Amino acid sequence: MQPSLIFVHGSGDSAGIWRLQVENFGPEQAFAIDLPGHGQRPDTLPDEVTVLEYAQSVHSIITDELHLSKPIIGGHSLGGAVALSMGLEYPDELSGLILVGTGGRLRVHPDLLAGAKATPDLARTQLSQLAVARENATVLPAKIMQEQVAPANNILYRDLAACNIFDIMARLPELRLPVLILCGEEDRLTPVKYSQFLKQALPDSTLIIIPNAGHYVMREQSQAVNQAIQEWLETRSWGA
Repeated sequence: MQPSLIFVHGSGDSAGIWRLQVENFGPEQAFAIDLPGHGQRPDTLPDEVTVLEYAQSVHSIITDELHLSKPIIGGHSLGGAVALSMGLEYPDELSGLILVGTGGRLRVHPDLLAGAKATPDLARTQLSQLAVARENATVLPAKIMQEQVAPANNILYRDLAACNIFDIMARLPELRLPVLILCGEEDRLTPVKYSQFLKQALPDSTLIIIPNAGHYVMREQSQAVNQAIQEWLETRSWGA
């Protein structure tokens, strides 16, 4: 039996970003969750947080609300950092990781941080434009933004600030869980080299680079992402 899939969104997003994955794998296997202060989940964290604190929150959601045993954590961008942190903190409680458009270190440009603090709505719009391949920029960003529940004004900055101080590159070889790494070939926010570094550093990892997609690869090329996940699941023998 394949493990449950827990999907964690990125900065300023909500669980809805994973809609096409949840629909594909079905509600009995796939669960997309909101981080605190995002989507439908109340904020229980301070104004300044770390990725580890988000990871601890996800762990609580899985154990106290969903009551799932040894799931696979799939994370996009900030969510990928959360997944990596969980893999290091709770390795015996997980079956594997799916890392989408993320890295072992996630530095954020100072201008983007300043914009997220001063004009968060504008910063979210600008991020959404950068988060897709150029050929998708006329339609998809607006559609994604419409589907999202806009977070409170401080949340995008809090997310990006957490990313900016996140750095577990030196600890990556400690992670022994099976890992699937997915990246859009045209990702401008977490370029392919980030995923290639993860592949080299993680002992049990598979890397798939998906053409005609940017940072929001799971929305731009959802069928390719879903197929990659399914094939990876089928190549392994998952324990109970």
